[in-house]
Amino acid sequence: MIEAHSPELLYLLSGDPAELAEMLSQMRPVDVAEALSRLQPDAAAQLIKALPFDLVVQVFDEPELEGRAEIFAKIDAASAAPLLEAMSADQQADLFRELTPAERDRLAKPLDATTRSSLALLLRYPPEVAGGIMTTEAVTVASDWTVEKTLQYIVSVGGAKETVYTIYVLDAQQRMVHVVSLRQLMIADRNAKVLEVGPQRVPLTVKPTTDREDVARLLSKYNLLAVPVVDDDGKLLGIVTVDDVIDAIVRETTEDVQKFGGMEALDEPYMEISMWSMIKKRAGWLCALFLGEMLTATAMGYFEGEISKAVVLALFIPLIISSGGNSGSQATSLIIRAMALREVTLGDWWKVASRELPSGIVLGLILGAIGFIRIMLWQQFGWYNYGIHHTLVAVTVATALVGVVTFGSLAGSMLPFVLRRFNFDPASASAPFVATLVDVTGLIIYFSVAFIILRGTLL
Repeated sequence: MIEAHSPELLYLLSGDPAELAEMLSQMRPVDVAEALSRLQPDAAAQLIKALPFDLVVQVFDEPELEGRAEIFAKIDAASAAPLLEAMSADQQADLFRELTPAERDRLAKPLDATTRSSLALLLRYPPEVAGGIMTTEAVTVASDWTVEKTLQYIVSVGGAKETVYTIYVLDAQQRMVHVVSLRQLMIADRNAKVLEVGPQRVPLTVKPTTDREDVARLLSKYNLLAVPVVDDDGKLLGIVTVDDVIDAIVRETTEDVQKFGGMEALDEPYMEISMWSMIKKRAGWLCALFLGEMLTATAMGYFEGEISKAVVLALFIPLIISSGGNSGSQATSLIIRAMALREVTLGDWWKVASRELPSGIVLGLILGAIGFIRIMLWQQFGWYNYGIHHTLVAVTVATALVGVVTFGSLAGSMLPFVLRRFNFDPASASAPFVATLVDVTGLIIYFSVAFIILRGTLL
């Protein structure tokens, strides 16, 4: 089997159409999509003309196909219309979100009224909510239909639907009143009413404004393959399938990971985004972090006198501030993930603080003990001479570690709550941001502890 990224496939894609057709018959649409993504839009637009129409539709329905908007820009509207009509509704919406207003108008004109209406509905919602990732291609039947009539209807329309494993039953007012699986229909009495098939319980639904993460949790909790989206009157607008949720969550997770690194989320794949765009995404946060670190330099300047009197204290500055930053980053990561999974809410900040405070103290005691033992061992074996007051220096470092790690844990856990309270993305409380915050406070704690313990000896 030829892989999507192989030189052989790229050769065939740009070579003889007969060879291309023979090779594609052995490949999956997603592999073809990945291969086309590696070509220039002009070349990709020319090559899709040599592919069977059904395969082209499947390829354009694959999220792995990058640069769909650029490819469609190279296709005339008359040729693009049948392809757009055949694509699934949610992928149509994703494509139109990528198009310029001019391209939207050009490609929308040849579409039939039903398709345009479906697109208008889906584009009404952002891709972060259920309405933005749903498809309108659900199989719906009337509540007075029999099982036999329903099965015949599925046979007649199933080929044009994205999914047929769940059938949605509507009443006379087009409100969804029942959900039945294809399996349940197949084993049911053919003369029974479809409304009577399967468990008689209230269907699980979401609103079009429901966050996609909440939709994902619902699908996972109840092991669903799709969940219906209804309006305030209970009328079915569409369905969100599990594959659409997975695609959306993967993109959102990628954005969160990039924000954790202290930068804006990228709008394009790493290898495709321009260098200037990359610089703009990274420069702002780097500048903010740099300005924050300048406060660290200011704090060190403030304690210059203490450092000059006891140079040995400077040896442990990296140890102190990195320990605080690490503990803060741990706490931030834990709370951001817990927020994403809805394990904690804004109202739980006090519970989190009451857990992180003792946790920080214990973690600080552990690190403090290690730091104390390290200094004493180095002094004992003559690996470094910390002076006649080495015991007090060890106590200073140990005590400071307790304070810094405790503060780091508490600050790192509370920062996501503060950001969420002011409607910012908690993922913005990235590890570098927390580390910068704790650097400054860590120095203050360290030298304050040193002043108290070493006063009258080294200071």
